[in-house]
Amino acid sequence: MNKKTIIALREVVCVAGDRAILEIDNLNIMEGERIAVLGANGAGKSTLLRLIGGLVCPHHGVVQVLNRSLGDPLAPKAQRALRRDVGQIMQGLHLVPRLTAIENVLIGCLGRVSGWRSWVRWYPPEEVEEAKAALKAVGMVSRADTKADRLSGGERQKVAIARLLMQGPRLILADEPTAALDPAAAADVCQLLVRAATGATLITVVHNPSLLPVLADRAIGIQHGVIVFDCPVAEVTDARLVNLYRPGERKQARFSTIAGGQLVSQTNAAK
Repeated sequence: MNKKTIIALREVVCVAGDRAILEIDNLNIMEGERIAVLGANGAGKSTLLRLIGGLVCPHHGVVQVLNRSLGDPLAPKAQRALRRDVGQIMQGLHLVPRLTAIENVLIGCLGRVSGWRSWVRWYPPEEVEEAKAALKAVGMVSRADTKADRLSGGERQKVAIARLLMQGPRLILADEPTAALDPAAAADVCQLLVRAATGATLITVVHNPSLLPVLADRAIGIQHGVIVFDCPVAEVTDARLVNLYRPGERKQARFSTIAGGQLVSQTNAAK
């Protein structure tokens, strides 16, 4: 069966201040793919995830995600619909510290619970039972009533994954989900994340190459905001990684600055 393209980027440029920080000519991602995004700090990895998640708008280009155009800010209704379909584990986790583990997991069903129930956090009994099942699936049911700020880093990551299970998104964006975790906890979280992504598309920012076979089938390398390789994980060689993380000039970028609201190519800037 042919899989559908669920993410398409065409001639996309994102800027910060007067500088282009992400430039992607053409990128297609199919439903059900497992993709790892690699690159040095500041390469544009998190910007790519935020762009796909609808958290930032491009300065130029076309962004299609789950049959929605994200080139312009979405209307509130469309934004809520996108939030239902896109699950995110970003740096910092975005758990609510004063809420318990199960209350944080129940946030994942807010797309299905509307009106006053969402305002006062009153959830139908069946949703509460589903939240307990999600915590059990990640080995955290015994910590259901513990506030998030009393959980360890690994435990908080598991709660965030349980929230994904509760949400049931079509697309999962994970920004360094194993940051600050020890190797055993990192491997555990990766396995749980892949399990939570069953039936969904998973895009993960990865710094540890040893986790690539666990998390992904396809790897995208970004350097200075430009994709420098897009290949199967098996083709990510040591030489490719060395070149990816080696400091260098932004040779492949088409644009370097913004002047008067217009993109300025490096060729023109040099003049």
